[in-house]
Amino acid sequence: MEYNITYHKSAEKYLDSQPAPTKERILDAIGKLPEGNVIKLKGREGYRLTIGGFRVLFRYSDAITIEIVSVGPRGDIYKK
Repeated sequence: MEYNITYHKSAEKYLDSQPAPTKERILDAIGKLPEGNVIKLKGREGYRLTIGGFRVLFRYSDAITIEIVSVGPRGDIYKK
């Protein structure tokens, strides 16, 4: 099943600020969702995708849409 992927403005802004190889690696992993190192978050809504030292927080908006809420380094992503 192929999902439609939407991005929050802050996630797009973070991705645009990254060097090309890093951005490509993150977008490639997002494109393979829901496969990958995905874990349901505890204490809040959504899921986490791990890509090296980066985390992507996302949720399912409906049956065919994945909403990328936030992208960032692993230490800072949960503080938002």
